[in-house]
Amino acid sequence: MNIRFILFFALTLLFTSCKKNKIHPVPSIAFDITIDINLPSYNALISVGSWAYVNGGSRGIIVYRRSIDEYVAFDRHSPSDPDALCPEPLYPDPDNFLSLIDSCSTMRYSLYDGSPIQDSEYGLRQYQTTYNGSNLLRIYN
Repeated sequence: MNIRFILFFALTLLFTSCKKNKIHPVPSIAFDITIDINLPSYNALISVGSWAYVNGGSRGIIVYRRSIDEYVAFDRHSPSDPDALCPEPLYPDPDNFLSLIDSCSTMRYSLYDGSPIQDSEYGLRQYQTTYNGSNLLRIYN
């Protein structure tokens, strides 16, 4: 086969398989912080299945400990409120802490993976985490 045909076919396949990404409504704020989970303000993060608030991001960050060595961090800025007009950022549902509530709309999001539970086209803005296995958790984007 002709090399040009193969190259053309490969490029056509590549460009037609990529779908256009929409811009996430929550702004991307550059930061890099490290917290010590042994400090009283982050003490809840010592236990698996717990969460804590951390300063940073657009409207604050909520960190959830999924397992012994895995943490996830999400911005508390609701994707349904891109201009941050709602006075309260996302917060855990008192009846189901794995569900985050937007107090100004019907939007709900999973604290486990940031996915929308109902009524939202976008999931939560997630930040990278690195755990040193002892007491330090780095959160960054």
